[in-house]
Amino acid sequence: MKHNEKEEKILLNLRKSEVLTIMEEKFYLTKDGLEKLKKEYENLKALKVSKLKGETPKILHSDEVSAEYLVFKEDMDLLERRLIELEYILKNYILIKKPPKEKQNVIDLGATVVVEVNGQEDEFTIVGTLEANPDVGKISNESPVGKALIGRKVGDEVVITSPVRTIYKIKKIIYKS
Repeated sequence: MKHNEKEEKILLNLRKSEVLTIMEEKFYLTKDGLEKLKKEYENLKALKVSKLKGETPKILHSDEVSAEYLVFKEDMDLLERRLIELEYILKNYILIKKPPKEKQNVIDLGATVVVEVNGQEDEFTIVGTLEANPDVGKISNESPVGKALIGRKVGDEVVITSPVRTIYKIKKIIYKS
């Protein structure tokens, strides 16, 4: 086997594994997050139908491709891609549920955590990556802080070093319905 053929075979196998990883991806969603995605999906489907029922711009304007048609086509392509993405998420989600009472002393997805950082209290909820929004107190389970807190209990101290060393002392764990 030639050197280039080996490289091509390795690259092909890497691409296959990337596709399998993407195909196996699961999305953690809260009940509210799931409802928002379902609503977005239904709204986009309705928008697609209304755009297709409306007057489609002509492809050609004299001898050139119509600018209106190109904009319409680009809009439809973006809409279709988002619909496909939402369908995939809605087929591959895992609903975040409140754990049984005996496991509510351990941080997991869906937990609202009160921590002390640099002498001040901070509160956030650990959610999946699709719902993460630090500005409203929702951090991803895949973020450095989220990863470090999962599995910890009240009283534990967690050290995060990215780029500054920060110590999070866990004060309270709350699971809401």
